[in-house]
Amino acid sequence: MAPTLHTERLVLRPFAEGDLDAYAEMNADAEVMRHIGAGGPVGRDIAWRQMALFAGHWALRGYGMWAVEEKASGRLVGRAGFLNPEGWPANELGWLLARPHWGRGFAYEAAAAARRHGRVAMGLSGRLISLIRAENQRSLALARRLGARLEETIEFMGATAQVWRHPEHED
Repeated sequence: MAPTLHTERLVLRPFAEGDLDAYAEMNADAEVMRHIGAGGPVGRDIAWRQMALFAGHWALRGYGMWAVEEKASGRLVGRAGFLNPEGWPANELGWLLARPHWGRGFAYEAAAAARRHGRVAMGLSGRLISLIRAENQRSLALARRLGARLEETIEFMGATAQVWRHPEHED
C-alpha cells in the first residue's frame, strides 16, 4: 500500500475507487492527454484500468503513482509518482494534472515530494527518468526545474520521447 505524503497544499495518497469520476474526467480531456500515451483522451474503462495498474504497481514493486488531492478542496487534481512496468526504459517519475489546476505549482510540489520520498525514505537509487515529448513545453520546464537533464531521445509508445534524467541524490 502506498504511504500518504503531505505537502503544503497537497496530499499524495493511494488511489481509491471513489477517484474514478474525477480521474476519468481528467483522462477524457484532449488537452490534458495530448502528450500522454497515444496522445489523446481515453475512456472511463481505461482510466479505471490505469488506477488498477497504479495499485498493482505498489503491490509488485513497492513504489508507484499517487493520487494527488488538493488539501483546500479535498478534490483529486492529478497523479504523480513512479512508473516502472515491464518493458519501461527505466523507473519514471511522472505527473499529470487536470487542466483547471495547471499553472499553480501543483505538479512541481507533487513531483518534488514524490521524488524526495522515493530517494530518501524508500531508498530508490539509480537511474530515475521522466519521459517527455518535445512538444510538451510545460513538462519540459518542470523537468528542468526539478534539476533533470536531457539524456537522450528514444522511440517509445509509437512516438518520439525525450529521456530526462533526475539527479541521483536529493539536496
